[in-house]
Amino acid sequence: MKKWIKRLKPWMFENSKVPVWLSYISPIEIGAISFGPFVWSRGVMDDRLRRHETIHFHQQLECLFIFQWILYASFWAYGVVKHRGNGALAYYEIPFEKEAYSCQYNEKYLENRPFFAWTRYI
Repeated sequence: MKKWIKRLKPWMFENSKVPVWLSYISPIEIGAISFGPFVWSRGVMDDRLRRHETIHFHQQLECLFIFQWILYASFWAYGVVKHRGNGALAYYEIPFEKEAYSCQYNEKYLENRPFFAWTRYI
């Protein structure tokens, strides 16, 4: 991936009500959410959470945003059917989430992340 792309970072908003509001309609409690070039967090973000959400930002860039959102919803819907209505389990099985959760503690991951790395988790 081009070096300038790896340096792109989303705009982050801490202590936001957006994750709180979205948690009312979500199968999990949302601590932070990345949507387009923005990240909203219900509290102050630590390095791990910043990395997790920045991974999502790069996934969205790769898929030109709209295709990532379509794929994300499709993977989740498939998981809900597969797991007989268990939306939380379906969430954790989304390839985008698998990549973000498995790499969120690696401080160098974003520097070395291959393009379309989330496809390894399908």
